Amino acid sequence: MPPQAEPQQPARPRQSSFGEMAIIFFGASVLGLIFLINISVHKVEEGHVGVYYRGGALLSHISPPGFHMMVPFLTTYRSVQVTLQTDEVKNVPCGTSGGVMIYFDRIEVVNILSIDSVYSIVKNFTADYDKALIFNKVHHELNQFCSVHNLHEVYIDLFDQIDENLKHSLQRDLNEMAPGLIIQAVRVTKPKIPETIRKNYELMEAEKTKLLISAQRQKVVEMDAETDRKKAIIEAEKVAQVAKIQFDQKIMEKESIKQISQIEDAIHVATQKSQTDADFYNRQKLAEANALLLTPQYLELKKYEAISNNTKLYYGPDLQKMFLLGTCNNDLVKN
Repeated sequence: MPPQAEPQQPARPRQSSFGEMAIIFFGASVLGLIFLINISVHKVEEGHVGVYYRGGALLSHISPPGFHMMVPFLTTYRSVQVTLQTDEVKNVPCGTSGGVMIYFDRIEVVNILSIDSVYSIVKNFTADYDKALIFNKVHHELNQFCSVHNLHEVYIDLFDQIDENLKHSLQRDLNEMAPGLIIQAVRVTKPKIPETIRKNYELMEAEKTKLLISAQRQKVVEMDAETDRKKAIIEAEKVAQVAKIQFDQKIMEKESIKQISQIEDAIHVATQKSQTDADFYNRQKLAEANALLLTPQYLELKKYEAISNNTKLYYGPDLQKMFLLGTCNNDLVKN
């Protein structure tokens, strides 16, 4: 038979030593310190500032972005955005002057808070200042606007002015209540109206669209007719200008011919005058020369030369008869 195992005695509980207790206490202290540091250190994101409350009272200290420490359990903080932010106000009811209830599905308000005004605005309106200064004011201003206008004005005629009017109204009140909070822009969506009225507006818009299309077609026809008219005018003006240019050209040619003729006539007259003057001068000089030449002696000489040139010699047996006949002929001539 195999030998039987000896029965094991039960283990006695181990008593903790003083060193082990010290280690446990030190570890608990470290963990507690880490926990206190963890809850006392906080981070403020870029574009935000931190505001602090102690015992429910707002402290004047405002921290910039980064890591900061505060007294745990006694001090709490809130992060406040100081860059552009968009607050959305949804499903705003609005009653028109005619008693029709409409709803603005979404209204966006773009605003920015100045760092210098953070303390005063948070102190007066809490860190959720946008609820009192923007959300509630949007409801109030929209209902004020709708109450003095009918549905057609709100939905059609004045809808494009709601954004700007709402922005000015909000900013005017903020300048008095919370200086430093600036409204950059307001965007209002088209309101929801009763279905039956909406269908009527759709039909009306369809008819307006048809009318606009007809008007545009008429404008196109008128523009085409105007274009044809202008083309005809331009063509006529071109023809008239060409005719005028040709007429002016002919006139210039005639004027040129006339001037050339006048110049030729002037040249001819000048030539004739020069020739006449030359003949006159020659004759004048000739007359002067003759006047100097025709002296009594010269005339006497010419007389004798003429007599000598006209002297005739007669000879023959009938000389006596010739002279008698010459005498008779002279008598007959005298008679």
